[in-house]
Amino acid sequence: MIAASALCLLAAAGAASAMPHPEWHKGARIADTDWKRGQVVDYRSRHLRAPPRGYQWRDVDGNYVLAAIAGGAIADLIAHS
Repeated sequence: MIAASALCLLAAAGAASAMPHPEWHKGARIADTDWKRGQVVDYRSRHLRAPPRGYQWRDVDGNYVLAAIAGGAIADLIAHS
């Protein structure tokens, strides 16, 4: 019983980490704290489209986020984990 509960919690935690934050969507702004803790992504090696001028792909919480470097306007979001 305890082992089954632990497996359910682990599965839920893994699924939750791959889901985008509900407040993140095209046109919204990513919080500066979220943006800064994200890692810059090489879009070519990840087979992502080239970012427009002034935008950048970042890996934040298991999601690829394409957002404006100045201001954080989200242009695209892809769950990848």
